[in-house]
Parts: sequence; C-alpha cells; structure tokens
Amino acid sequence: MLPKDKLESLTARYREIEELLCQPNVVSDTKRYTQLTKERADLQEVVEAWTRYCQVVEDIAGHKEALSDPDLRELAEEEIPGLETERKALETGINVLLLPEDHNDERNTILEIRSGTGGEEAALFAADLFRMYSRYAETQGWKVEVSSLSEASAGGIKEVIAEISGDNVYSKLRFEGGVHRVQRIPTTESQGRIHTSTATVADMPEVDDIDEVKIDPNDLEISTTAAGGPGGQHVNRTMSAVQIKHLPTGIMVRSEQQRSQHQNKAKAMQILSAKLLDLEREAQASAISSERRSMVGTGERSEKIRTYNFPQNRVTDHRIQLTLHNLDRMMEGNVEEMLTALRSHHQAELMKQQAKS
Repeated sequence: MLPKDKLESLTARYREIEELLCQPNVVSDTKRYTQLTKERADLQEVVEAWTRYCQVVEDIAGHKEALSDPDLRELAEEEIPGLETERKALETGINVLLLPEDHNDERNTILEIRSGTGGEEAALFAADLFRMYSRYAETQGWKVEVSSLSEASAGGIKEVIAEISGDNVYSKLRFEGGVHRVQRIPTTESQGRIHTSTATVADMPEVDDIDEVKIDPNDLEISTTAAGGPGGQHVNRTMSAVQIKHLPTGIMVRSEQQRSQHQNKAKAMQILSAKLLDLEREAQASAISSERRSMVGTGERSEKIRTYNFPQNRVTDHRIQLTLHNLDRMMEGNVEEMLTALRSHHQAELMKQQAKS
C-alpha cells in the first residue's frame, strides 16, 4: 500500500515550487532559488513515479471495464498483465523513494584500508582492494586523493587513507566497512597451498565543516615529520607531513600528500573529524536493537563482511549471503552488482521496519 495523502501532498508541493521558480522575485534571490531548485530535484523522481502510477491504475481500471465489451476484450486481456507488472514495480520503487534519507549519503568519503593478518600477502591484498575501489571510482567519475600512504614490500600497502569525492560517494560505499578476507595462493608459495589473509576497510562520510565536530585543541598532540617517498617530486615536502593524535580516544591521523604543512594540517583535521564522527556512529549502532543492526551489519571494523576466493573466482558477502562468480572482474573495479545488492537489501529491511512501526 502507498501513502496516498503523503504522495499527493508531495505532488502539490512540487507544483508549487515550479510556480515559485517562475516568479521574478525568486529568480533574483540566488539563495532561495538554489534551495527551491534542490527541493524540486529531490521531489521530482517520486512525483513522476506517483504520476505514472496513477495513470497505470487508471489504465488498468479502463481495461477491466473493457472486458465486458466483446470487441475490446481480447486487447484488454493482453494489456492488463503488463500494466499490473508495471504497477507493482512502481509501488515498490515509490516505497523505496519514500524511505528516510541519510544526510550523509551525498557526502564524500574518507576511505581507509589497512593490511591485517597474513604478513606480506595481507599487504598485497590491501593494495588490491585500494586498486579495486580506485578503478570503480574512475567509472563513476569520482576523484581519489591519497592523504596518507604507508607502503610495504613487493608493492603491498600497510595502510592508505584517501578522500573519494564525487556524486553520492558515501551512498554507494557505505557498506564496505569491515574485515575483507582473501583466500589465494601467494606467488611465493612453492607448494601451491592456499593462504588466508585479511585487510580492514573503513569508509567514513567526510565532514564538510570540521566545526561540525567539537574538538578541544587541548586534546590534540600535533607533530610534523618528513613526508615519505623517494626523491624527485617529494624533495620539497621535507618536514611538511602532519601527524595528529587525539588524546581522549588515541586516534592518530597523518597527512603528507599536500604541498604545505598548513594544507596537511587541515587535511589531517578533516580526517580526524570524520573518524570521530564514525566512532560516534558505531557507538549508536551498538546501542540499537540487534534486529536493526542486522540490516547489513554495524559496519564495525571487527566484522568479517566478505571473502574473496581466487582459486574459485568467487566472492561472498556474508551479511546478505550473496555469492558471485566474477571475482576477476570485481577486482578490476566492476563492483556495482555487489554494491547494488547491499543497498537493495538495506532498503528492503528499512521497508520491513517501517511496516512494523
């Protein structure tokens, strides 16, 4: 069932906004015009879907009436099944569009990947994951900017922190946080034995304004160090890297990729703010009911979320019990199918919760 009154109210507001946007006094008010334009864009999809839904329901009623007409009966019988299928699809889609929005969905993301158990192989897997997300970002037209990078031997990564910016980044990557496990034969394994290693991923919504998070300057321990990396372009970055430790939580962040110490400090504060918000979000998640947390897990770093089995070209997400046999393509950045399945599961669970309330 659809909330008809709410949908008609949203439609009325959409029409009202369209009229307001034609008025000279609104057009000349840049701030109000921008706000109304955004509100209209937010409403457009659900209003168009509701308009189409009403038309389909009307068409179904018309065809059912035509069943009593011998001349129109055959045509009506052909049309009704397709219209009923469209009606059901529209109803599901509208319910999804009416779900409460997460204000973080449109934000950029701070992505953090750390190698876990497994030594050199874990570091190589961490590098593979970063490459996977970076390639996916390319397909989305997103920008990836590394803030901090600690490399391991043989091309692996001990830790990387990067900002991914673009349209709806957090909305798509929000369920990637947790322990990722890999099963494969390392290149150094002469006996052909499969090894199991892990890497930890954290994806945090970027803080647009660090003032969103109240941080007492007295709680910070700030130091400067030499930026890592070889010579060449890195020579001019000597002592420009900034490391900040948040004493109450023990969280430590570092930024070394910017050109100046000032820029690195600003970037490090942004990362710290995102981490503190993420810490608060995890605390809230652990406080709510287990039923609510089970939607797609809490996103806690300790939670094993996915297994990548290279010998079988198989990847399994343990939260939604989804197994795909396209691991080779996924590691090249083709992760949309997995991300879409996670979002769909989350939306379905949200709708169940709404139906109960």
